[in-house]
Amino acid sequence: MSQHWRCILSCLVVCLLVPLAMADGSAEEAERKAEQLEQSVVETNEDGPATPAAAIDKPEAQAVDPAGEAPLDDPITCLARSIYWEARGEDVADMEAVANVVMNRLGDSGFPDTVCGVVRQGSEQGACQFSWWCDGRVDEADEDSAYAQAKEIARRALNQQLGDRTGGALYFHHRSVRPSWAAEFAKTVDVGGFAFYRPRGGASH
Repeated sequence: MSQHWRCILSCLVVCLLVPLAMADGSAEEAERKAEQLEQSVVETNEDGPATPAAAIDKPEAQAVDPAGEAPLDDPITCLARSIYWEARGEDVADMEAVANVVMNRLGDSGFPDTVCGVVRQGSEQGACQFSWWCDGRVDEADEDSAYAQAKEIARRALNQQLGDRTGGALYFHHRSVRPSWAAEFAKTVDVGGFAFYRPRGGASH
């Protein structure tokens, strides 16, 4: 191979590998920030000093789990996958409201103190809090546009840039069903296709 073609090949390799390395770095940075933001929510709820945390930017969030196939082991992926599976195909307001419930639970001492813990809660008893986690189906996100939107909403929620549409709700269901547990709670609001609830008297279950 001539020196000319070696130079061309080297340039092509660099052009392919550098963006991949940059994306990996952005994803790692987003996950690091997300863990700090997650902890800040928990510490604020405990009336302690919140850990300072930098906001996640849009490119960083989109670099996380680009194929929608990653394990659920970081806050962005866990939150985005929950938004995607619970409210895919619904309006943006519905998707944001689902994110609100996850974040409200994160900030409530009656629930796990990580986003992934909130999402997975109940799986060990076969009674998941979020139905998609226990439905026996593949959990990969296969619609790029919807998943990108879910990751953007997750980013804003973790940055605490998302207003609470639910009135502090900790529970919700689709309005097409009438679960028996709903009678135990106080309804806060309907948002699109979903109804939202919080405990009567303020104690989480």
